[in-house]
Amino acid sequence: MNLADMLTFADIGQLNRIADYYQCECKPNSKHELIQSILTTLGSKPFFENQVRQLTQADQRFLNNLLFDPRQYYGMEELIAIARQSMDKKESEAGASPRDLIIRFTKSGWLFSGTTQQTRYLYQVPQDLKLRFRDVLSAHLRAGITKTSEPAMYREEYHLMAEDLKLFLRFVQQHEIAVNAEGMMYRRSQQQVMEHLHIPEELVGKGGWRFGYGRSFKDYPDRFALVYDYAFHHRLIREEQGVLRMTAAGEEKLNADKAAEMMQLFRFWLRLYKGAVPNLSSIVYWTGECAADWSTTESLFQQIGPFIQPFYYDTAEDIYDKRVIKMMLHLGLVRAGEHEQGRTVQMTAWGSKLAASCRSISGDVKPILFDK
Repeated sequence: MNLADMLTFADIGQLNRIADYYQCECKPNSKHELIQSILTTLGSKPFFENQVRQLTQADQRFLNNLLFDPRQYYGMEELIAIARQSMDKKESEAGASPRDLIIRFTKSGWLFSGTTQQTRYLYQVPQDLKLRFRDVLSAHLRAGITKTSEPAMYREEYHLMAEDLKLFLRFVQQHEIAVNAEGMMYRRSQQQVMEHLHIPEELVGKGGWRFGYGRSFKDYPDRFALVYDYAFHHRLIREEQGVLRMTAAGEEKLNADKAAEMMQLFRFWLRLYKGAVPNLSSIVYWTGECAADWSTTESLFQQIGPFIQPFYYDTAEDIYDKRVIKMMLHLGLVRAGEHEQGRTVQMTAWGSKLAASCRSISGDVKPILFDK
């Protein structure tokens, strides 16, 4: 339902609260006049844009999470969970509560309770407001991006991750790879695997923390950990009696289409990192909106960074740089280079297509739970 429909179903008390919030001048006992005044006020593009600019960071994150959640209705507990996820430690310590966010959004006419007996205790965002918020946020974010010319040299990995998945599977097929009690390949085997891949990585050293980004993230470098977890989750490999073996499903995968495989790897990445970066889909989407041309990673973080919450020892900047942009490069979504203005990236045609798809797949992304 759109805003006009929801205002029509709202009682006169709620209409007065919304009108008071926007300081509309109208008769408080005339439902028709209240509705027209609210629609006129929110229909003003400059006014609407100003409302978005004045949002706090918690408000922005809450709005962003609602925009990329395809659910039509939310129970109060679901809204509280989304609001709590939108608040950082400082905001919580300052006395703000998730309910404060929800109350502000209902007073502003951005959240409405349902209109039927079955939905009266559920809440929804007007569909036309969702689209307008997305357009306004997109323009606001893009306005702060520093564009660059094409760098003299840049890196692009195309569909190399899908090819490296097959190379890894063939290596498992052709070698007897011993694993320890936790299922980890020994360092010598890891190094041999790296020598067979298109994109080798430094092995994980001792010390430091590594958790939250997949089952094997603590043992393997970032890109390979994603490939390994993908193979393990889809039962292309199995850890059996101290040896790593390829399965029949793995043999079939050797003939898979690269583009289709990259799509599955992308979706898997969204699910794998969802526990640490709950709104990863929206971050990928906004990066796609902002980096259609060559853009500095510094300005991208300045604009998109407020949507990102720290994860243990990973700062918001670490997450955007290492967990998002770096993995988007590995997945073929961006190309990256060095420019006199700093590091710069641009979405590939493939990346723009996948980023746009995040508008509809966000709520479909469930975290990965591994089992033996």
